[in-house]
Amino acid sequence: MAYIMVDIEADGPIPGDFSMVSLGAVLVKPELDQTFFAQFKPISEQFIPEALAVSGYSRAETLAFADPAQEMQRFKEWVNRVCPDRPIFISDNNGFDWMFVCWYFHHFLGENPFGHSSQNLGSLYKGLAKDTYVNFKHLRKTKHTHHPVDDAKGNAEALLEMKGIGLNIKF
Repeated sequence: MAYIMVDIEADGPIPGDFSMVSLGAVLVKPELDQTFFAQFKPISEQFIPEALAVSGYSRAETLAFADPAQEMQRFKEWVNRVCPDRPIFISDNNGFDWMFVCWYFHHFLGENPFGHSSQNLGSLYKGLAKDTYVNFKHLRKTKHTHHPVDDAKGNAEALLEMKGIGLNIKF
C-alpha cells in the first residue's frame, strides 16, 4: 500500500465537456523522488479561458500535447510500478482532481488502478487538528505554482509533516 499525491490542471469544471490539461503525481515517502508528469491534448472543443490560464498554457499549446489515452496508460504503468499492491489516491482537492483522473481512466482505459476511493488532504488535516476551520497549506515547502508536480510535491510534504505531528500513517 502506498499513497500517491496527485494534482491536475483543467480547462473547465468537469471532465468530458472540458479537458484535463496536465497531471502531476508523487509517491509519498520522505525522498519524494518518484514523480510523474503528463500533458493532455484537449478532448473537447469547449474550454474556459480563465480556467486554462491557471495552467499557464495557451489553447494552441495544449492542442500539441499528447494523446490522453496514451498518457493515461503511461500513468497507470507508473502507478503500478511504484505501488505494485494497493495505491491510494490523495490530493488537496480530491473532489476536483479525482473526478478528472477517475473519468479519464475509465473513459480511456476502462479501469482505474486506484479503484473507487480517494482521500482529501485538507479533510485529513482538519481531523488531525480537530478543527474544521484550519488549513494545512502552511505545511508545504515547495511553492504552489500550478505546475502539477510542484503542487503534488508540496502537498506530499504537508502529508509528511502531518506524520511528524502525530498522524498515524505508513509510507
